[in-house]
Amino acid sequence: MTRLLTRSDLGDLLEPSACLAALRDGFRAVGAGAAIPGQRVRTDLPFPGTATALIPGLLPGIEAYTAKVNAKFPGARPALRGVICLYSGVDGELLALLDSATITAWRTGLAAALGTHVLAGPAEDAVVGVIGAGAQAELMVRGLGVLRPYGQLLVHDTDFERATDFAVPHGGRVLGSATEIASAADVVLLATWSRTPLLSLADTREGQHLTSLGADEPGKRELAADLLDAALVVVDDRQLVASVGALAPADIDTTLGDVLRGDHPGRTDADARSVYAPVGLPWQDLALAWLAYRRAEEDGVGRRVNLLG
Repeated sequence: MTRLLTRSDLGDLLEPSACLAALRDGFRAVGAGAAIPGQRVRTDLPFPGTATALIPGLLPGIEAYTAKVNAKFPGARPALRGVICLYSGVDGELLALLDSATITAWRTGLAAALGTHVLAGPAEDAVVGVIGAGAQAELMVRGLGVLRPYGQLLVHDTDFERATDFAVPHGGRVLGSATEIASAADVVLLATWSRTPLLSLADTREGQHLTSLGADEPGKRELAADLLDAALVVVDDRQLVASVGALAPADIDTTLGDVLRGDHPGRTDADARSVYAPVGLPWQDLALAWLAYRRAEEDGVGRRVNLLG
């Protein structure tokens, strides 16, 4: 039997602290020498959209794996739609079908929050700025709030109404441009579709941390080359980042896993700039899908169907 887990089901099953713990453990466990590296296949469609597959999602200690297929249509709501298949590693049974947009937003946003927490300065009153007020930014802010206290929240989006809807529940304030955010914030979180750099070195200052989710596809670029050259640049996986092509190997200094394992010291100079630029990894899909599936089995959440019947 296969368990179907919808967006609303996953909203009931996922909890930020447990997800963050699973992601932290995953980064520590998955090294650069993984026996079966994650793969990403991206195809432009004959209409304004892309199809992306991430395979296989594997983690030590979990006898299961995931395969994910997404369709991305910028401007659609939601822009990302698809399914994650969770398979048994014992006999290949299809254990669950999960809404990929929800899992992707949670694992991307929370993994980005973890990277931000690890690399940013420790000030409890740090001003956090958000550029791009979508679902992944919401999970970044939510996850960061679990990991550490912070000060004022500032928000910018090309859609003023969406920026306002994002800022108000957090007691935040809307600003008119990305450069205004960078000028005022100590920590900058970017989650946009931009193919033109939104910030350059001159827009930032010493000691600032920036997390950019716009390095996950060729042609996307939220941060200018001079800023990447000046900053400590941390990614989630060197090989996958290189295959995506949004960042050059020369841009990358280390990985978040290396920092969490103590193999790299991370940012050691309080005046240095740091950038976390993840692309998103298949094992992260498994980490959260497995959490959701196990809890759904315990609580009886979701519909069970026999696809072989």
